[in-house]
Formats: sequence, structure tokens, C-alpha cells
Amino acid sequence: MTNFFMLIGKNYILMSAITAWFTAQVLKIITSYWTRGTFDVQRLVGAGGMPSSHTSLVVALASAVAMQEGADSPLFAITIVLAGIVMYDAAGVRRAAGKQAKIINKLLLEMKEQHTIRDTRLKELLGHTPLEVLAGALLGFSIAYLFCRL
Repeated sequence: MTNFFMLIGKNYILMSAITAWFTAQVLKIITSYWTRGTFDVQRLVGAGGMPSSHTSLVVALASAVAMQEGADSPLFAITIVLAGIVMYDAAGVRRAAGKQAKIINKLLLEMKEQHTIRDTRLKELLGHTPLEVLAGALLGFSIAYLFCRL
């Protein structure tokens, strides 16, 4: 079993993806503190925020595969398609769901004030702005590049 973990630790494609994800999650805490002035540890596991950790993960994965296997490999084709889907979902579908949740929460608050509904709140921070996705992509590529070159 120890050998298994040693082999995983030597897999720089996997390690670059995990490192990119973790770094993005930590950066979310920092950027949240910087913009809101409050230290929110929940940003470590929450969706949304700057930078996109999902994007960081899949871009690091695709970049590391391209650097190791080549941009003409079938594995790179799979990872780049996966990255495209994840980034589209982060900036498109999940962001739209977050905007809808914000509007619904506003309606629920108005209904609560009129005593026609119980206290219910939907999660609003689900998706990412294009800038957050771009920052995640740059972070993912940079980490994969560092893993590949070191």
C-alpha cells in the first residue's frame, strides 16, 4: 500500500491537478478576505469565488497531459474536451443558477416579510465570472508548467 501512495506522489499529472485545485481553494479564502474583510474558512470547500478551482484542476490536468504525452495524443484530446465542458459549466450554467437563486431569495424575503412563507434561502454563489474562470485557467496552466519543468 505504501508503494501505491509513492507511485501516486510521482505522478506529476495527478499531482499538478490536485495542487492546482488546492491552491485555488486557498486563494478563495484570501480573495474573499480581501474583498469582504472577513475570514471565511468555508470558502475552502465552497463553490464559486476567485479563482475557479474546477477550472484550475482541469486546465492543470490537460496541460500536464499535453506536456507529457503531447498535444496530438488522444489523452490530451479527452482532457481538453473535459476542461472545456467544466469551464462552460462554471461560467455558464452554474453562474445562471446562482443568479436565479439570488432573485428567488429576494422574492422569498419579500414573502417572509408578508408572513406568507417560512425562512428559506438558496445558495447564490454557485458559478464563476469569466474573469474567475480565466484566473483558474492561468493558475492551472502555471502549476502544471512548474510540475513539468521541475
